[in-house]
Formats: sequence, C-alpha cells, structure tokens
Amino acid sequence: MKKIVSKAHLREIYPPAMDRAVLKQMPSLDLHARRFIELSPFVVLATKGADGRADATPRGGAPGFVRVENQNSVLLPDWPGNNRLDSLENIIECPGVGLLFMIPGVNETLRINGNAEIVIDDGIRQLFEAPGKLPRSIIRVNVAEAYLHCAKALMRSRLWEETIKIDRSSLPSMGQMLKDQIASPGIPESQVDMEKRYSAEQY
Repeated sequence: MKKIVSKAHLREIYPPAMDRAVLKQMPSLDLHARRFIELSPFVVLATKGADGRADATPRGGAPGFVRVENQNSVLLPDWPGNNRLDSLENIIECPGVGLLFMIPGVNETLRINGNAEIVIDDGIRQLFEAPGKLPRSIIRVNVAEAYLHCAKALMRSRLWEETIKIDRSSLPSMGQMLKDQIASPGIPESQVDMEKRYSAEQY
C-alpha cells in the first residue's frame, strides 16, 4: 500500500494553496467572525490528549450560546453531558483546540484554532445562566487563528436540504443501538423517551 509519509511528498501530489486561502487567516476575530459566532447554534470542539489521540465533540445551544469575550477569545459553556470529560481532560493535558462553527442554511463555516483553558469564576459562569442553573465550567479559547471556510463540503453533502433528510426510523433507536453494543439488560429506552429525558437534562 502506497502512503504519504512526508510534507515534501505531500506537496508533490497537491498544488500550493491559493493566495486567498492563506491570506484569509486572521490572528483575531473581525466583525464578520464575531457575527458568525453570534448566529451559530452549533460548534464542533476538537481536542487532543497527551497520548496523541484526537477527539471531536458537538456542542449546541441557542444562537450565540458561544460568547465572544473580545477579539482574542471566546467562551464556551460546558453544560451537563455524559461526564466522560474527554474534552476537558484533553484541554488540561494539551490546551490546543479547534472550533468549527456552523449556521443552518449557510454553507460556509468558521474555523478557530487556539489554546483553551477551563474557567470556573462565578462572574463568568453567571453570563450563561439558564433556567436558574449555571454551567459547571467555561472553556475559554484564546484565538490564534480564525478564518472562514469555503462552502464546498456542505454543498457536496447538501446538508441543509430538506430533500435529503432521512426519517429517524431508518436507524434503530439510540436505546436499541446501545443495548446491542453493550449488552445492557432490560427493555431499551424508546427514542421518544430518551429525547424527553435529554430535554429535561439540558441545563
């Protein structure tokens, strides 16, 4: 099996990046990047542990749930999840992170790379108060690079088109899939019941 094992070999196969693809990279957030974050209800957080293993996790909320602290940093609340803490443990070990913001209906995405820290100051946590509750912690990402990513991937996937949406019944319920994977006893939780429980546990 042929493999690429060096940057030099890689560039023998791929042409140089276009000027615009290089020049669009910014060291901080301009007004367009800030507006993109304000409108985004969804971001993927990528981290890496000391063992070199990468992890990517989806995070969501109402548009603007990630706050722009200033042109050099953004704040991402950590609301209740499964308590695996993969992302948070990775940040402690290796602070370098990547963020990929999406806006429904918009084919471009916003990418941010930088270093993260886990903040538990009450004053900052209170910025994200929801139904009388506060996130346990806040992930502050100090921006090193920010740039808009072209629409090609989302155009190829047709992600936002109604015509390609599949019916949820095309897959077993999450409860059934987990039962099959971990051989849990009893009757699996229905998809309806699971989503009701998730709704009650979001904050």
